[in-house]
Amino acid sequence: MSAIDGHRVAVLALPGVLPLDLGIPAQAFGADSHYRVTVCADPSAGPVLSGGFTVTAPAGLEALADADTVVVPGYETPDTPPSDAVLAAIRSAHAHGARLVSICTGAFALAATGLLDGRPATTHWRDADTLQRRYPRIDVRPNLLYVDDGDILTSAGVTAGIDLCLHIIRRDFGAAAANARARALVAPPQRPGGQAQFIERFRPAARGEDLAPLRAWMLGNLAHRHSVDELAHRAHMSRRTFIRRFQQETDTSPMAWLTTARIDWARELLETTTTPVEQVARLSGLGSPAAFRAAFHRHVGTSPSDYRTTFQVQGPAAP
Repeated sequence: MSAIDGHRVAVLALPGVLPLDLGIPAQAFGADSHYRVTVCADPSAGPVLSGGFTVTAPAGLEALADADTVVVPGYETPDTPPSDAVLAAIRSAHAHGARLVSICTGAFALAATGLLDGRPATTHWRDADTLQRRYPRIDVRPNLLYVDDGDILTSAGVTAGIDLCLHIIRRDFGAAAANARARALVAPPQRPGGQAQFIERFRPAARGEDLAPLRAWMLGNLAHRHSVDELAHRAHMSRRTFIRRFQQETDTSPMAWLTTARIDWARELLETTTTPVEQVARLSGLGSPAAFRAAFHRHVGTSPSDYRTTFQVQGPAAP
């Protein structure tokens, strides 16, 4: 590849490609003089339908063979693996040195090739459990905006795809090039991949109902100090039985579940009230302001104040 040729990017439009996910790499790389972008598709799959309209790709799978980077945007049917021809083309491109990138559920296509086995990866938080269940050899990182594992990079949905594209430009051509594209896209110039996805809630969903009344009581008393022994006594179980049953119903320990529930409540208070951060720490049961900030940053990847600035809807102070 010469400097005149530019870095060749093939954006693979799978059937049911998500329009925003398809547009992100085309816009991020296509208007940058460092890159040459080609949108491609498997011609044997017929017309590529996307959000009620048809995508006409100017190239077929042969574009992957010439690409320096292959981007797989998210698509609507990750339950259905791509065709054997698509998987073979992705594997061949990687074997010949192409960098692989996925946005949102595009990670499922990379996973189906086997190339993510033994590697860290992420996808949209709603689909992370499914990705892990279907491909247990992948180290799924459900809370991250994106994961850079060198020659394979994966991201969460939509805006995280922008973050990843800017990260790639920064990695390829430096901060000035990335900042210029960020200004053109009216996007933050850099959000670290280790920042958490802003998921609906951190508290895991429960499968069983035997301890549902206790969990409801815990949610209503988050500001109180709790111990495993106290919770086991309230559940009328021995400590050992209680821990085992709680793990069976939630896939986590009682205290870990309690911490994530407190984080979720703190996020709600930060989003919907003007309650001072110090009082949010007390109301959520996360301890001193310093301990609260540390726990919040550990789970959410940002500070309570920055989170409030991003998400707050003006509302009354909590009593």
